[in-house]
Amino acid sequence: MKKTILFGIFYLMAVPSIFAGGILTNANQSAQYVRMLSRNASVQVDAVYFNPAGVVKMEDGFHFALNNQSIFQTKTIENRFPLLNASIYKGDVSVPVFPTGFAVYKKDKLALSFGFGPNSGGGTAEYNTGLPSFETSIAQIPLSLKASGIETDAYSADLYFNGESVFWGGQLNMSWAFSEVVSGAVGVRVILAGNDYQGHIKGVSVIKDGESILVSDLMTGLAAQASAGATAFSQQPANGQMPAAMAAQYGFPSGTTFGQAAAVMSAKAAQATASAASARDRQVDLKQKGTGFTPIIGLNIQPDEKLNIGLKYEFKTKLEMENHTEKDDLGVYPDGDKFRNDLPAIFTAGVDYKLLNNLKISGSFNHYFDQSANMEGKEDEIDKNLYELALGMEYQLTEKTAVSAGIMHSETGVGQGYQTDISYSLSSNTVGFGMQFHINERFDLDLGGLFTVYKPSDKEITYKNGNKNLGTYKEIYSKTNLDFAIGLTYHLFN
Repeated sequence: MKKTILFGIFYLMAVPSIFAGGILTNANQSAQYVRMLSRNASVQVDAVYFNPAGVVKMEDGFHFALNNQSIFQTKTIENRFPLLNASIYKGDVSVPVFPTGFAVYKKDKLALSFGFGPNSGGGTAEYNTGLPSFETSIAQIPLSLKASGIETDAYSADLYFNGESVFWGGQLNMSWAFSEVVSGAVGVRVILAGNDYQGHIKGVSVIKDGESILVSDLMTGLAAQASAGATAFSQQPANGQMPAAMAAQYGFPSGTTFGQAAAVMSAKAAQATASAASARDRQVDLKQKGTGFTPIIGLNIQPDEKLNIGLKYEFKTKLEMENHTEKDDLGVYPDGDKFRNDLPAIFTAGVDYKLLNNLKISGSFNHYFDQSANMEGKEDEIDKNLYELALGMEYQLTEKTAVSAGIMHSETGVGQGYQTDISYSLSSNTVGFGMQFHINERFDLDLGGLFTVYKPSDKEITYKNGNKNLGTYKEIYSKTNLDFAIGLTYHLFN
């Protein structure tokens, strides 16, 4: 029973990045990205994030951009353990507001730039029916009671968790053009991380003779009966044998002594009391906060007007989170406790090439060094680092209108030991599309949308009830993602 509740609370830690990017990192930082998917060689305003050395290719003056994305994701877990009331669990993630912004000042060879946005998390995940990792334990309660001679028909419980997570990043860069061909950049990003979780497990019950009975009440009653029996037996001579009829009544073999019976009943009373305590209603209200810093270096190479190459390396972000606990009925998240939740180092490379004056193609590569990030041991279950490959194109329809599209493949490197219904990583394929409108010399409008299909993953789980093996059953993980974006850029030329 205790394990049941603990699984539920561990779920509260599981609101990782849910968007484009690595296991913990959001790469979808602009509307231009959403409509094209390949921006690592950008020399427009979103180069502040994707290619900071490329901002020196912008015109002299100030450039500002604001973007928002509305993102909707459905996470689905199927568990085939036969004792569950239902095999499908769905979690809905809704992010109507996902803002990012950029500012650039460019003068001759120098550019200063600033960017902000959710670099990890950014969503609210809500599970109204819990997850199989803790309901499978609740589902075994009728089986455990049957082993004690108590027949029940079914179980029920009120399970609810809501988790909000956002790691805000504020990035400052300085870029310099060493020549017409080569420019470089250095920068730093400050990460302000925050998780906010509420959840409860209430009304853990079994159905007996058509009536719903709280497990805590049932076990309290059993504890009282067992305690009364232990008291009665202890008043008899310890070495005296119980009458055969009495032994049979209490389920003891013939020849059992009163002392032996008293010891057994005392143990049953203690076990029932513990089960009653662990089955009572539980509630959690928890915030976690942390601050980290990400050094960034970049290089841009433009051999001619048609070709541009962008390179960037983000160092690992050492991030230590601290519990700010309002309510923790289990005592597993003491107020003030700390744990590591690093963001991995990232290497990115991109190439833009103009096939025609009005047609540009782009390729991007991202490599996330997940194995080197401290995730409290979770990194040990990662077999290889995640990478992404993207291909995009942009076609200038008119002087004021461009259309774009892109495709991207993300290949996760986690092993089966990493995958749980609480936290899982899947390989995926994404398509993006959209348009850019050059409203006038000062304003640009970007519109985009993307859709991600994830490759399902599964694992075999062996379940036990005490020493009894209940069998091995498959658990399947999948999800889908839909994203709409709008961005407005303002130019103030010198």
